[in-house]
Amino acid sequence: MRFLAVCTALAAATALTGCSQLADPAAGPQKVTLWLMKGSASEDFIDAFTASFEQEHPGTDLEVRIQEWTGIGDKVNAVLEGKSKESADVIEVGNTQVARYIETGGIEELTLEGLREWGSKDWLKGLSDPGSINGAQYGIPWYAANRVVIYHKDLFASAGIKAPPKNRQEWIQATQKLDKGDQQGIYLAGQNWYVLAGFIWDEGGDIAVETSGQWVGALDDEKALAGMDFYKQLQALGDGPKGADEETPPQSQVFARGEVAQIIAPPGQVAEIEAANPALKGKLGFFPIPGKTTDKVGAVLTGGSDLIIPERTRHRKGAVDVITALVSEKWQTELARTMSYVPNKTTLARVVEGNEGAAAMAPGAAQGRATPKSARWAEVEAKNPIKPFMTAVLTGQDPRQAARAASEEIGKVLSADR
Repeated sequence: MRFLAVCTALAAATALTGCSQLADPAAGPQKVTLWLMKGSASEDFIDAFTASFEQEHPGTDLEVRIQEWTGIGDKVNAVLEGKSKESADVIEVGNTQVARYIETGGIEELTLEGLREWGSKDWLKGLSDPGSINGAQYGIPWYAANRVVIYHKDLFASAGIKAPPKNRQEWIQATQKLDKGDQQGIYLAGQNWYVLAGFIWDEGGDIAVETSGQWVGALDDEKALAGMDFYKQLQALGDGPKGADEETPPQSQVFARGEVAQIIAPPGQVAEIEAANPALKGKLGFFPIPGKTTDKVGAVLTGGSDLIIPERTRHRKGAVDVITALVSEKWQTELARTMSYVPNKTTLARVVEGNEGAAAMAPGAAQGRATPKSARWAEVEAKNPIKPFMTAVLTGQDPRQAARAASEEIGKVLSADR
């Protein structure tokens, strides 16, 4: 009881550092453990960040542990629930996974730090929104990536297209010019629902909406159907399979054959394309997915990562210090330039201006969105009724009927009792 009283009395003075931060100077350095996902940051970045952090925070040792994506959900939940032999003070999680972990419980609320230190007003919404529930912030945006249009510069030049299209109408017109003979104007698989989501958001629609705590699918809304109709127009200007997604076959391999003018993909796929066909080096460009009007690029599904702190951390202040450093302009710039990501704030988009792929992502990321903020969204993706809906529309079936069936399935999954 005396310990609790001391904790209460010190709360204001320690400014949210927490009672767990009352360290014994004789105990030696505190070790703060950071979990990062494999591939999120280079070894050089991690080494440089660790050395800099430890130099700026004497008495703190930073241990970075790299985690595999496979099975990470159960592993994080075990830490949050106190059922793991391993510990972590800061954990990188996928932005669309945060709602699941919030429901599990055991995540520190970081609203005040986010508002005070981390520049929340400029955060990318596609990263920050999934990390908040009822105005409380649990996930702190770290980096983003999204899809852009990758195009074959020579094919555009041969078709007399001097500049990338700036709106949907220009995009359709350009793609029509490019779609001739054995050449495809665009390769767009019929079940690329990530791309469809952006078109639906451009129309003001949504995939699913929550009303009074109940989720319902929204693909049968007129605005969502308008987004699907545009997808159908664009998809018809190439030979993408109507009953498969972008990995069946991998669209980068199709593009590498040299007879496709455009694909919609993360810029990182250029490396795969050039590896498959070195003759395309220097011939590929990028532009943001065009929006309905010239003054606004198309909406995109934001990918990327947030940072969370487990409630069970024994080093809350050290964990907050790690996040403060990772989201600082210095390390956001370093990460973005090293990994070709979009920084976590709209105000930092300028730092990737010299990187053509990342610079093309930034405008879309500024208005990007994430999947519906439900802990059960992963179950929707596992069954994915969106894909057969898309195929049904592309093969001439009634769009409303197909959308209604998909919406009902989405609602059942999201609102089912555990």
